[in-house]
Amino acid sequence: MVMLMVVSMVLPSVTSVASTTTTAEASVKYVCTLSKSEKKAKAWIANKESGGNYRASNGRYYGKYQLTRSYLKGDYSKANQEKTADRYAHSRYGTWKHAKRHWLSWGWF
Repeated sequence: MVMLMVVSMVLPSVTSVASTTTTAEASVKYVCTLSKSEKKAKAWIANKESGGNYRASNGRYYGKYQLTRSYLKGDYSKANQEKTADRYAHSRYGTWKHAKRHWLSWGWF
């Protein structure tokens, strides 16, 4: 049995999250539609925060973007880290480029 679910999101950097579930395994694919310059700023932040490591841990901060564990709500998957980081950057800074500017000023995002 295979179910396919596509959910539209109201974020500029997210077009959809597709989930395919079978009785044997479940997988989620995250689709990101950031511009090239936004992707560069996002990658720069990930490198500064964790060296790009999805499993990086520092107290209550976890993952590639060192988000608080409460933001990730127990789902530490790559797809959820990417989606949650995009939501966080968009809601707090408006863009990843603005988030990078903040990081350069304060040393965190």
